[in-house]
Amino acid sequence: MDWEAILLTTRLALLTSITLLIIGIPIAYWLSFSTWRFKFLVEAIVALPLVLPPTVLGFYILIAMGPMSPIGGLWEGLTGGHLVFSFGGLLVASVLYSLPFAVQSFASSFNSLDRHLIEAAWTLGASRFKTFFTIMIPLSTSGLITGVVLSFAHTMGEFGVVLMVGGNIPGVTRTASIDIYDKVQALDYASAGKTALFLLIVSFATLSIVYGFNKRRIYGWPRR
Repeated sequence: MDWEAILLTTRLALLTSITLLIIGIPIAYWLSFSTWRFKFLVEAIVALPLVLPPTVLGFYILIAMGPMSPIGGLWEGLTGGHLVFSFGGLLVASVLYSLPFAVQSFASSFNSLDRHLIEAAWTLGASRFKTFFTIMIPLSTSGLITGVVLSFAHTMGEFGVVLMVGGNIPGVTRTASIDIYDKVQALDYASAGKTALFLLIVSFATLSIVYGFNKRRIYGWPRR
C-alpha cells in the first residue's frame, strides 16, 4: 500500500473540505434567500459536476488553468510555476468537482430553517450578520457537517478529474485512486486490494458519521 499516495489524498480531501466550508456557505446562503429570477442558472452551474463525466469536467478545468489561459498565465506570472499538474491545481479542481455536495447540503439546511425565527431576530434589532452566526449557523450544524463529510469522502475517491488535471506525479498529484489503477495495470492485485480496502473503510466511516449526526431524513430514509 502506497502510504505517500494515501497521505496526499487525505491532505487534499481535508483542504478541499475546509475550502468548501468557507466558500460554500456564502453560495448556499445566497441560493437559499435570493429572489433573483434567474437564480436557477446559478443552481444549474453549481450542480453541473454531478452530471458531467469527470473527464469532461477535468478537460475544461485543464484548459481553463493551462499556461496559455488567463488564469494559468496569471498564476505563472505570480508564482513562476504551472497551475496544472501541481497540487495547487489539483486542489482547485477538487473544490470545483465537490462543490455541489457541499453547497446543496448547506442550502438544504438553510431552507429548512424556520423563517419566523430569523424574522423575529431582525425585528428585535439583530443585524443580518449577527443573525447568521448566532441563529442560522447553530441551527444548520447538521447540514454543514453532512456537506463537509460528503465532500471529504468524494474527494478521497476522485479519479477522472485528478488524472486530467494533475496527472500521475508521485508525491505531488498521485492520489490513492490513481495508485489503485496503476497497481491493477501492473497486475499487483494484493497492493491494489489493500488501498481499495482502506478507501472502503474511509467511505463507510464517512457515511456512518453523516447518518449519526444528521437529524433529518437522508436520501429519503426516514429517521427512526
